[in-house]
Amino acid sequence: MKLYFVRHGETEWNTEKRLQGHLDSRLTKNGVNHTLLLAEIMANTRFESVISSPSPRAVHTAKLLIGKRPLALKTDGRFKEINLGNWQGMTHEEIKAADPYRYDCYFHHPDLYKQDKMGGENFSDVKTRLEEFLGNLEETYQAGNVLIITHGVVIKVLQMICKNKSVGDIWEPPIIEGTSLTIVKVEKGKRKIIIEGDISHKEK
Repeated sequence: MKLYFVRHGETEWNTEKRLQGHLDSRLTKNGVNHTLLLAEIMANTRFESVISSPSPRAVHTAKLLIGKRPLALKTDGRFKEINLGNWQGMTHEEIKAADPYRYDCYFHHPDLYKQDKMGGENFSDVKTRLEEFLGNLEETYQAGNVLIITHGVVIKVLQMICKNKSVGDIWEPPIIEGTSLTIVKVEKGKRKIIIEGDISHKEK
C-alpha cells in the first residue's frame, strides 16, 4: 500500500505568516493553481480512497485534486492541524512578542513545547492521533493507493514516525510546503518514505 500525503494549498494566512491551527483561511490563487498542477501529475494514479482533514482549506484542496473522478471524499479529524490554542490567527511576530519562551520552544526546542494551559495540543498529541489512524488504515487496506490531504505539522509528525525520530527532531528538513507530496510505502507492517516533500509540480 502507498499513502500519498499532500499538504493543503497556500492560504491567505500562510502569505500573512499567521498560524492557522484549527482555524482557517481561503486558498490563494497560487494555492489553487499549484493544486491543479499536482492533480495533473497524479491524473493517472488510481486511488482506493481519498481522506481529508475536515478543515475547509484541506477539503478545498482535496476536491481540486479529485476533479471529475468518481471518488468519494471522506474526512477524518485525526488529520487536522495541531491545535495552537490562543496562538491561532496570530502572526509569528505577534506570538514572538506575546509569548517568547513558548515560541522559542515551538521552533527551536520542540521537545519542550507545551500548549496544555492554552487549550491546544503538543506535538505528541498529534503523533498519538496520527499513529491511531495509520494503524486503523493498515487494517482496512492491504494494497492500493490512498490519497490523504492534511497539514504541515501532521506531515512533519509523519516523517518523525516513519524515521523513528523523537519530537526534538520534528523540524529536520525537508520543509513541507503547500501542495507538497510525501509518499509512504506500507509493507509487512513497516512504513518507508519513498518521496518526501516533493514540489516539482510547482516548477512547471
